[in-house]
Order: sequence, then C-alpha cells, then structure tokens
Amino acid sequence: MNASSCAFFAERCSIEQVELGDELAPRFDRAGLLPAIVVDATTGQVLMLGYMNAEAFARTLHSREVHFWSRSRQAIWRKGEHSGFTQSVERVLVDDDQDALVVHARVNGPGSCHVGFRSCFYREIDLDTIAGTNPVHLRQIEPNSAFDAAAVYAGLPNPTRV
Repeated sequence: MNASSCAFFAERCSIEQVELGDELAPRFDRAGLLPAIVVDATTGQVLMLGYMNAEAFARTLHSREVHFWSRSRQAIWRKGEHSGFTQSVERVLVDDDQDALVVHARVNGPGSCHVGFRSCFYREIDLDTIAGTNPVHLRQIEPNSAFDAAAVYAGLPNPTRV
C-alpha cells in the first residue's frame, strides 16, 4: 500500500463507523486484497471477479477506470490495458462491513473475459447433474465468444493457473 492510498481511506475505528458511518474504511484480507465483482452498468450482467489492493482501489476511484491486483503476476493492472477493452466505473457499492465491492462499469469493447467471452461468468452449474458420485457438469450460457482471445492476447501468458 502506498502513502497516497493509505491517506485515501479512513482508519477503521468502530463497528458503528464501519457499518453505519459515512467514511470509506475498507477491510483488506491478510494478503491485502479486497474482492470486487464487476457488473455491466447497463444490463446488470456479472462480468468478472477481481481483487484490489489499496493502491488498485484508490487508482480505480481516482481514474474511474477499473484496476486490479493480479495475484498471478503480482502487479497492479488496469483492466483492458492489453486488449483495449477498459471498464469505466459508473458506480461502486461497498458491502456492510466494507470487505467486498460491486463495481458497475461500462465495458469499452466487446468483452471482459480473457477467454473471449463478454463475461467471465459464461457457464453455469448444471444442477441436474448433482446426484450420487457423478461429476457436476457446467453448461455454457453465452453461446459464442465476443472476440478472438487468441488474437487479442497473442504473445501474452495465460493468467489461468492449474
């Protein structure tokens, strides 16, 4: 956390202050991260889940463009810095104990997912497959990808870890 982001957030002093007060006093986890769900500001579609450290959160609020902490790269990144499909912040919701965010954003491009879909949430659990010892199956709910991920991210390492 850098000095400018530390000063940007209020110190957490009491439960009442955190739950009912008017100061932004986020609670980052042990790794210094805060989960942030990004939803399309127009449709309400869940686009992705990312994590913000204090600096990424402060940059997001100051620039009105979504920034995250990449756990795989161990670096701050602005969403869309490689693809050009940035996310412009229109609204940020903070939960009751200020340890999770919902960011309403406008996607400046066809998608948000590094696999090429509009949303990173392009599959759902097939609840009918939950029985006995059968593996649970996923069903694709976005029929087609929104862009050619291989072309957009050519030469970059895949952020998915096995």
